[in-house]
Amino acid sequence: MIESLETAAITERLSLVSGVYSVISEDGRLQLLAGSRAETFGAAETWKRDLLQQLATVPCPARELAVQGDAAGFLAALRAGGWLQIEVGREAGRSYSIEPTRRPATASPPMPDALLLSRFAVVHRERDGRDLVIESPLAGARVHVHDPALFALLTGETPTLIGPAEASRVLADRFLHDLYRCGLAVPAAGAEDEAFHLRQWSAHELWFHQRSRIGHRDRLGSGYGRTRWADGLFEPLPARHEPYPGPVVTLPTPDLERLRRLDPPLAAVMEDRRSIRAHDDDAPITLEQLGEFLYRCARMRVDSGPEGERQLGRPYPSGGSVYELELYPVVRLASGLPAGVYHYDDHDHALRLVQGPGPGMARLIAAARRGTFEQLIPQVLIVVAARFGRLAWTYEQMPYSLVLKHVGVLYQTMYLAATAMGLAACGLGGGDRETLNEVTGVGYTAESAVGEFLLGSRPATR
Repeated sequence: MIESLETAAITERLSLVSGVYSVISEDGRLQLLAGSRAETFGAAETWKRDLLQQLATVPCPARELAVQGDAAGFLAALRAGGWLQIEVGREAGRSYSIEPTRRPATASPPMPDALLLSRFAVVHRERDGRDLVIESPLAGARVHVHDPALFALLTGETPTLIGPAEASRVLADRFLHDLYRCGLAVPAAGAEDEAFHLRQWSAHELWFHQRSRIGHRDRLGSGYGRTRWADGLFEPLPARHEPYPGPVVTLPTPDLERLRRLDPPLAAVMEDRRSIRAHDDDAPITLEQLGEFLYRCARMRVDSGPEGERQLGRPYPSGGSVYELELYPVVRLASGLPAGVYHYDDHDHALRLVQGPGPGMARLIAAARRGTFEQLIPQVLIVVAARFGRLAWTYEQMPYSLVLKHVGVLYQTMYLAATAMGLAACGLGGGDRETLNEVTGVGYTAESAVGEFLLGSRPATR
């Protein structure tokens, strides 16, 4: 519970957290709703609704709120339920605000002698805002810092706060007190460094896990899912990647009807699938094989929808049928195809040369080789890149998690196709972060590598 600690030196202003609305049930009881949360607060008396209206309009000084009925008890219940945002400051203005993200814990542990900012806490500026926010996947509230001088406390320094010294000391103590109560500050020696279930997480991974899943955020008024937030603000990215100007290699198109008849059954392909980290450079993969592989895995299919509209899709599924992934075959050795970095044009079923052999290509292959513990210099490295805007134009909070899911289903599609074709395939867990952007000249935040897949001819013994 975020306790009321208003003193003569500091003030509190209260307001309802964003996204809250009230309803009166059939039996005349007052309910507050926000996202998936609901809580009942007894009879829907007029004074309660008036008080909620005050809290929903502007932040109200706690001591000036209406005193009708049991206002103190009602406010305490709202505070205990995590329905109130609390602005803390002095008469001159606000210093920071506490925005609960879930119902606070009922018990408040005693303050330790020494505090540290939690290693899972992240400080950032919100979109369309100026104030900095401190939040953590493990915290019960977010803290908006309006007075940047308070950040000195997070480094153990004494902040330079404007006003009387005693009031500044009280405000600093209250700030640290609230950070600890919210879970944003932790004891100097504690579970974050000692318990495996916390030590196993890095800050960015836990942050990503929490932010990309439905949870208490649905009561913060923030969008989640397929909101189409950018509609009317930005033009959507076209389905087709801008063609690279290099030479075009038209790929052979396999006979799908023949493959339907002659391919091994799915059960056999799934059972035979293996990660093979060896290629036969004496009989390398051919242009025909690479073309068939890309056609089976990633070509753009055009279908007619229920009302005759043109629908695009690839052989693997994609959220919203957006298909943000792009394939860049990095060819070291392939019969019938010069070495180089290519882009797969999934609409024309062709390869377009992006850059010939050089330092960039060498770095991509070297990074892939490290991913196999130096076991293999791949014949073909397929770098999977994402045009993030294809997903992010439509989805909020979750687009990057969708990208990674799509990489997973693409990997499995490529594994199965390679196994059916008798090729050596191996998906990698990580790769070069920046070199593809140097090779393509595309901005890192617009499109960058999110996966790597090795492909080549299978040695006779495999």
